[in-house]
Parts: sequence; C-alpha cells; structure tokens
Amino acid sequence: MGANNSLTPAANQPGRPPVRVKLRRVNANLAKSYPPDGDSKAWWRRLKKALGTTSSAFVNASLLQLQAAAQLPCGGISETATNAALALIEAAAPRNEIEGALAVQMACTHAAAISVLARFRGGGGSEGRVVALATAAARLLRAYSVQVETLRRLRHGGDQ
Repeated sequence: MGANNSLTPAANQPGRPPVRVKLRRVNANLAKSYPPDGDSKAWWRRLKKALGTTSSAFVNASLLQLQAAAQLPCGGISETATNAALALIEAAAPRNEIEGALAVQMACTHAAAISVLARFRGGGGSEGRVVALATAAARLLRAYSVQVETLRRLRHGGDQ
C-alpha cells in the first residue's frame, strides 16, 4: 500500500455509487434486505466487498446490526440511514472481518451520535436532560474518533 497514510484506499471506481439496500419490513424492528436493482448475485458480492469479507453470515449479521442502529427514535427502521451507514462502511474500505466489524461499529456509533444530537432540536428540555444529552453525544463522538484512530493503527501500525 506504500506510504499513503489515508484511511480510505481507493475502494470504489470513480463515479460508482455506493452499494445500497432496499428494505422490506418484516415487523416494526426487522426488515429483509434485498437488492435495489434486482441483481442479487452482483449485489451480494458488492456487500461482501464493502464489508471486507467472503462470509455471507458476516454480511447478514452486519446488515441486522446496521438496521438496529438505523432505527429512528419512536419509529421504524430507516432505509436512508441504513444506506448512509453502508456508504460510510464502503468508504472505509475494510480489508477483512476485523476492519469490517470496526467499520460497522463506526457507522453505528455515528448514527447514535447524530440521533442524540438531533434531540437538541426544540431546546433540548430541562437542564438535566440537556446535560445528559450533551454527555452522551460527547462520549459517542469521542468513541467514533477512537474508532477512526484504531482503524488507522490497524492499517499503518503504531503511533505516528
């Protein structure tokens, strides 16, 4: 890989859209993922590549984890949030299941942080609630930062 310190190797061909899913709701907390264009085999290969794996079980588990993280407060699973998480994961270009799991964690942490920050809309509520939300947001954002640094260290070793 050379001396490039970038976290994002050239994972995608220029202009190629990120891998996406369509969701068919099974119940309020679960949806079945399927290809948006109907080409199941090519779509599944792209999901495996995006997650850095050859394991279908790893892809299935990751999609379920992303769905759980992509649930809107007091709402259902968000296809938009799931696809945004997949785009973040694909941009991280994991090379194996360890990096793939970390990229999934990063996407879930990011979604959680943004969800907490969104709760500040409309004033945030009581002082105690604002402090609790601010603390949760700060911890999630710090966790995300640590995850990004961990991915960098996995790829490039040690402190730089």
